[in-house]
Amino acid sequence: MTQGWFSRPVTVSVGVAGAIRHISSAQQAAELLAGQWRDAGSALHGSALRACRRAMSGEVPADAARDAFIGAAREAHVLVEHASE
Repeated sequence: MTQGWFSRPVTVSVGVAGAIRHISSAQQAAELLAGQWRDAGSALHGSALRACRRAMSGEVPADAARDAFIGAAREAHVLVEHASE
């Protein structure tokens, strides 16, 4: 298993206080998705979690998992949007 490092971190706002976190790898994203995720169980959530796990095992590029994670974060309204996203 690898970390599955992203080319650029994904910034999300999590928790009740809206703490900002910079997610830099598929492993970090998978841990967040498997924890207290607002839209857990949605199709995008499931796709992102699978993509992160596949990136950690080397089956898909880490940035494919990054893209899936961004979609799930956007759906859950936790993505901190930047002009470059």
